[in-house]
Amino acid sequence: MGYTALYRKWRPIVFGDVVGQTHITMTLKNQIKNDSIAHAYLFCGTRGTGKTSTAKIFARAINCLTPEDFNPCNECEVCKGILSESIMDVVEIDAASNNGVDNIRELRENVKYPPSRAKFKVYIIDEVHMLSQGAFNALLKTLEEPPSYVIFILATTEPQKIPATILSRCQRFDFKRVGSDDIFQRLKYICTSMEIDAQDDALRVIVRNSDGALRDALSILDQCISFTEGSLTYEKVIETLGMVTDEFLFRLTSAIYEEDSKMAMKLIDDLVNSGKDIGQFIKELINHFRNLMMTKMTESLEEVIDISMENIERLKEQGKEFGFNTLIRVINILSQTEAEIRWASQPRVLLELALVKIMQPRIDDSYEGLIDRINKLEKKIQNLKFEGTRVDYDLSKEDGIKPKSAQTSRANINKTARAKSDEPASVEGDTKENPMTPNVSVNFKAIKAKWNVILKEIRKRKVAVHALLMEGKPVRTEENRLIISFKDGFWFHKDATSKKSNSEFIEGVVLEITGQRVKIKCVMEDEIAAAANQEDEDIKDTSEEEIKMVKEYFSDFQDKLEIVE
Repeated sequence: MGYTALYRKWRPIVFGDVVGQTHITMTLKNQIKNDSIAHAYLFCGTRGTGKTSTAKIFARAINCLTPEDFNPCNECEVCKGILSESIMDVVEIDAASNNGVDNIRELRENVKYPPSRAKFKVYIIDEVHMLSQGAFNALLKTLEEPPSYVIFILATTEPQKIPATILSRCQRFDFKRVGSDDIFQRLKYICTSMEIDAQDDALRVIVRNSDGALRDALSILDQCISFTEGSLTYEKVIETLGMVTDEFLFRLTSAIYEEDSKMAMKLIDDLVNSGKDIGQFIKELINHFRNLMMTKMTESLEEVIDISMENIERLKEQGKEFGFNTLIRVINILSQTEAEIRWASQPRVLLELALVKIMQPRIDDSYEGLIDRINKLEKKIQNLKFEGTRVDYDLSKEDGIKPKSAQTSRANINKTARAKSDEPASVEGDTKENPMTPNVSVNFKAIKAKWNVILKEIRKRKVAVHALLMEGKPVRTEENRLIISFKDGFWFHKDATSKKSNSEFIEGVVLEITGQRVKIKCVMEDEIAAAANQEDEDIKDTSEEEIKMVKEYFSDFQDKLEIVE
């Protein structure tokens, strides 16, 4: 006799062997015990969860001549006949290849004949969702009122494709994905029974790759046993499945955090040269960042992550380096890459582009990317330990930007402001040198001509402010004030734009692009006439010179910080 695959050799033969589906097996045993067997069942669930195996056990149990605790004995004439498929009273039909109306009509004809040797005639229709609409219609009447000796068991992975008229005539049982611990214990039991030395870490790798399907886990175990010849180690399982080690994932993640593109590209080159599958690797990397995200959400990581305690501690340490928003951004980018890579002729290029996008949030215009850029800017400001002091940078050095040793405190800013206020009025040359003097009239035509450029720049930096400002338009200037009007119904946009943080941001962009310092004033269209003569009531008692110096300070600080970057 030829070799028998593990998933066939270790197929469950009693209800107790069905792993992780106690809620179903207990119900079926109680129905046999109470003689309340239904005429039609629907077994739903993902692949490899035990639907067909349970159906066969149930078919033997209700026909067994000498049942043991409502399980089939698997020794009597009927049980052996069903196991060897020599008794035709239990029929298994593959609906994927027998999905036509004629196949179901033949089934309806056979239903008329009573069982030959068993008590019940059982029809197990696998992948029943593959039946055509005509076949479902042909099955409907028979399924509703079958003979007393006929039982239908329908199995499917996609119950949503089954007509409601069929669903309403069946008792539905939903098979859950098999738990990681249950699969691990089953694999360990099988390895022990076969006298195979298997490391726990090796079995857990197989469990992670089975995706909750015990049949898949047994198929992977079968493959690994053939490769290792007796001793199953973590390294050999990794090599067999074309996966990468946990150490590789931690190293690449560290390179991503440190924005070390050179190291990241070298690791990807090693990955490709070793013959690893890029699609499989992306799945593993997504799972690794998912585990990092779990470190932010729960303290009991061992309950949601199936890895060794040593790696759980490493995850906790590495998870501290990433913000929650960053982890979400990375997972989104990798998930999108995983979807695209299936049809790509150059999957390596897509992976490298994804890593560049992850390490360079400045080229990522998503919401999460913008948040990351803000967070990095805040960290750099904190690292400068700026506490009411100003660092002047010497831009005259040819070998780069160097901070001057002198620092100007807030008191020095005020002192400078007072000194400037005592200076004589500036001449024409001075006006050109400092065109942002508050009382100097601004050139409205110049601002109007570059308004679209201003909007584009605002959109790059703050999308929300751009959305508000798009509903307004500049109408004129009054000395140094730029009047922006909003149409009737957009009062919310007007009020939001008028907020100090938003208006100052807009003023800063106008200053950068046009070189003119303006004061933003937002009005509704029907207020324009009155707004021309209205005084700005928001001016504070602080001297204008101090305000000017503080604004110059922050503007100068931001410009130089960008240069340093």
